[in-house]
Amino acid sequence: MSEPLSEPRSEPLSPAPPPSGPLLEVSGLRRTYGAVRAVDDVSFTLAAGGSLGIVGESGSGKTTTARIIVGLERPDAGRVLLHGRDRTERVRGKAHRLARARQVQLVFQDPFLSLDPRTAVGAALRETLRLHFPGTDHRHRVAELLDQVGLGSKAAEALPRHLSGGQRQRVAIARALAVQPAVLVLDEAVAALDVSVQAQVLNLLADIREQTGIGYLFITHDLGVVRCVTEDVVVLRHGRIVEAGRTAEVLAAPRHPYTRLLLDSVPRPGWDPQRIAAARRAL
Repeated sequence: MSEPLSEPRSEPLSPAPPPSGPLLEVSGLRRTYGAVRAVDDVSFTLAAGGSLGIVGESGSGKTTTARIIVGLERPDAGRVLLHGRDRTERVRGKAHRLARARQVQLVFQDPFLSLDPRTAVGAALRETLRLHFPGTDHRHRVAELLDQVGLGSKAAEALPRHLSGGQRQRVAIARALAVQPAVLVLDEAVAALDVSVQAQVLNLLADIREQTGIGYLFITHDLGVVRCVTEDVVVLRHGRIVEAGRTAEVLAAPRHPYTRLLLDSVPRPGWDPQRIAAARRAL
């Protein structure tokens, strides 16, 4: 590991959450696009240091929910509270917008699309740090971040195209962690990786959560990921929550037919895709 930073770190503007309350509270979210109700009365909470999965098929409202939580979209109704403060309210001033952006960070499915192919890894991390914490020498922080995600300081000089998919995703995670967020939203963040690389990235995320106490929202269709890395799960269908609870309990004994269908859709010996398709049409 690298030596501790010699320069002081910039602290988040928001106070730490009270231990007894949720870190993130989503209540009554609604978002429509024309006649399509993409998110319809979605509510859930994320405990401090917790990990929650939001699962469903394409078009279920997972990504729209994530974009609202991060602040990339505004809901038609509902609230998103972080540390008890409403993230859906408009704020003025660059400093306040940056402070809000720091609190919740997003990691996308394809890091190659979110990284500038002409910018070396270290320069990309320094650019993020300079934007949020100007006036500080960030060389030590860059080395620390690369160490934290298991890449090492030599990766700082590499361009994204010289890295593997798993390494690029580690860079994307490092960039999100650079601003010291309270919540990391991972939108299908391991879906494009090979199974063995998925396991490495998920183990890395588990280690980071243990070290930092950060909260995770996993947006995914992969129930295997949910089973491995979340304590709680929310199941979305057509923008509505059809089931929610502790992950182990929901996956062991699902109550809603759609949740059972998602579990039946996981390929295994005897799996029949035609039967699954017929069951999906019947719901």
